[in-house]
Amino acid sequence: MSDKPVVVKKICNEIGAKGFNHTVFTLKATKKRMIFEEKTRPLPVTVEMVESAYKKIRTNGKAAGIDQISMDEFEKDLYKNLYKVWNRMSSGSYFPPAVREHEIPKSDGKTRKLGIPTVGDRIAQQVVKEYLEGRLEKIFHKNSYGYRPFKSAHQALTCVKENTRQYGWVIDLDIKSFFDTVNHEKLLKALDRHIDPKEERWVKLYIKRWLEAPIVSKDGEVKYREGAGTPQGGVISPLLSNLYLHYTFDKWMEINFPYLRFVRYADDIVIHCLTEEQSHHVLAKVRERFTRCNLTLHPDKTKIVYCQNYERKKLQGKPKKFDFLGFSFRPMSIISKRGGMFLGYGNEISRKSQSKIMGVIRETHFVRRAKSWDEIVLLLNDKIRGWIQYYDKHCNRTLDNVFRHFHKRLVKWIQSHFKRFKGDVGRAYAHLKYIMRHYPNLFYHWKLGYVNI
Repeated sequence: MSDKPVVVKKICNEIGAKGFNHTVFTLKATKKRMIFEEKTRPLPVTVEMVESAYKKIRTNGKAAGIDQISMDEFEKDLYKNLYKVWNRMSSGSYFPPAVREHEIPKSDGKTRKLGIPTVGDRIAQQVVKEYLEGRLEKIFHKNSYGYRPFKSAHQALTCVKENTRQYGWVIDLDIKSFFDTVNHEKLLKALDRHIDPKEERWVKLYIKRWLEAPIVSKDGEVKYREGAGTPQGGVISPLLSNLYLHYTFDKWMEINFPYLRFVRYADDIVIHCLTEEQSHHVLAKVRERFTRCNLTLHPDKTKIVYCQNYERKKLQGKPKKFDFLGFSFRPMSIISKRGGMFLGYGNEISRKSQSKIMGVIRETHFVRRAKSWDEIVLLLNDKIRGWIQYYDKHCNRTLDNVFRHFHKRLVKWIQSHFKRFKGDVGRAYAHLKYIMRHYPNLFYHWKLGYVNI
């Protein structure tokens, strides 16, 4: 295509928000991009909004939806596909395709069901998300950290850690099947508080369509949501879930228990209390509130925990540990700045997270399959970097056991790959130490000093 713009004019009839709307648009195509100049459109969705949405979602996973079109396939005819999204969204005629159901295993043997939208639908959801996010951010609570700009899991973990120093009791809330039970009527009612009922009806229209979009399971069964549920995996789902829990929990806590602190990351919630009696009272009130809002607390996973440390008296028979965002908070020995030891209430990587990481290492099967050190690096180095950036950044040296396990598997690989080490574990460990000394930058964690074996 030449650099000289090619102007194509077309007149078409589109069904707008108020019936048929006579629309004229101009399409300019250049070598690098296409520009859609709207003459009249019933809805204020611009091509710039669509382009911005595409740039945001293109790096967040390339999985194909129900149409089997991956991000790479979508980008082969990028501008035509972006134009299609813009044309339908700006005319009010966009209907989301069905969501592809994808199951991922959980640590308890069950599966978590994710909904994978098509690439085009992810872009459409991102358009509405960006349109709404700024105004909703202004009203969201400061102690809500999940899926928000300039908020992170590390900030949530730090806040919980600081709160346990001042509050001796924790309510560890677990909402049962939260994403499957979000009530559509209540969610749309909350949305009505933040959109213009006349000028922005299109926002509510599209969100309602996404909430009602059918789900196709891996065996081809088509399922419909009946007034409840939003798929995990949808681009706009985190924003909608934050809006729902803002009014269900955050704002309610602020009004009814302003003297207490809480930390929420999406549907993971921790409430800090001063006494055991207070924690039981608050939990009962929260349970009543959630029931009114069509949510249920998990009877086994929701618990009250005592944050015991050297300043608090010892209590027998009380749970003293809870997990939050991949870390376990519990009583532990802590080295003081003066060099002594004391009983504090700290955190470290949870056993569940350790098992998950070790499972990922095992699933690479590098002990049997890898032919060289470079192959092992290629399989695991990026994963190791991600684990360290999440777990080690918040809690220094918490991955020691994980990397000891990894080093044991490296020794097994050395024994199976080099005949001279077969049957001699001591010599295999010595060879691993030799590699560590002479190639300290081979693995990301070796660069940072994780060399204990």
